[in-house]
Amino acid sequence: MISIISYGQNLDKIIKENIGKRADTLVQFKTNSPYNYMPVTIISGKEKGPVFTIIAGIHGYEYPPISAVQELLKEIDPKKLKGTLVVVPIANIGSFYKRTPFVNPLDGKNLNNTFPGSETGTITEQIANYIAKEIIPQSDVFLDIHGGDANEDLLPFVCYYNNTAEEKKTLLSAKLSEISGINHIVSYPYTITKTEPAKYAFKQASQNGKTALSIEAGKLGNVQTESVHLIKKAVYNMLNYMEMYSNGTASVKNPSAVYLNNQEYVKAEVAGIFHSTLKSGDYIKKGDKIGFVSNEFGKVLMEVKSPATGLILYKIGTPPVNMGETVFCIGY
Repeated sequence: MISIISYGQNLDKIIKENIGKRADTLVQFKTNSPYNYMPVTIISGKEKGPVFTIIAGIHGYEYPPISAVQELLKEIDPKKLKGTLVVVPIANIGSFYKRTPFVNPLDGKNLNNTFPGSETGTITEQIANYIAKEIIPQSDVFLDIHGGDANEDLLPFVCYYNNTAEEKKTLLSAKLSEISGINHIVSYPYTITKTEPAKYAFKQASQNGKTALSIEAGKLGNVQTESVHLIKKAVYNMLNYMEMYSNGTASVKNPSAVYLNNQEYVKAEVAGIFHSTLKSGDYIKKGDKIGFVSNEFGKVLMEVKSPATGLILYKIGTPPVNMGETVFCIGY
């Protein structure tokens, strides 16, 4: 049975009243759109323990995270769970059903650039505000799962913010990243104050003093089976390490993990047609010619050179490019 709650109702009551059970809920927002809701599943174990939140579909065109969470919801047995899972299988329903990269087509806003949102704002702002005000405060661990959107060629990685003001929480984020089984681990600098807009979902959780991290797996708006399996393995490893749930596999630190603590973003200075023979995961050196942008007649408008030596974390994987867009992210 699926219950429906309005925007102002919180999840605390549902968590407390469903011990040893699963509760599927639709949160309805204040708009007349047919995509005015967000699905939330709460799985409460019989034993008390941490609250582990998993969110997929902040960008509705990033399909491997959504597919992985669908499988996890089928597989996890509430009777074997210690603590609580709060799962948002698709946060951005409008983007998902309308197949819209990055933004919600109902208001043209990017959910992952909107936190903490607004209770009286547009649909995207309301979704962000509900996650910020109702879901993140309930969470001990907040895992935001992404992938390469329709135009992104992406190397799988797990990441967290190096929030030195929350040393213990950040150390746990790093540890969960290490035992995830994902080969590349990225730490981002954390420079915002407690009152600045966090913009991004798991940065909002970090700002709120939570153990927060994100997985990036999948690319180019497709479902890759290997990406789905990688995400599921990472989640099971984290839950096992937290002593919340075991599917029979051991969580151990990946001895071959590559740590990328710095990032360089290369942006297009002009609009046009992007050309590059490189792919995510390729190693490049500072000064290498890594691509170019031409106009519709083939005239080269901009050459792209690497500003750093490192690995391509993600790049534009389709020809169109607009001025100001990131064409490469390089980790090192």
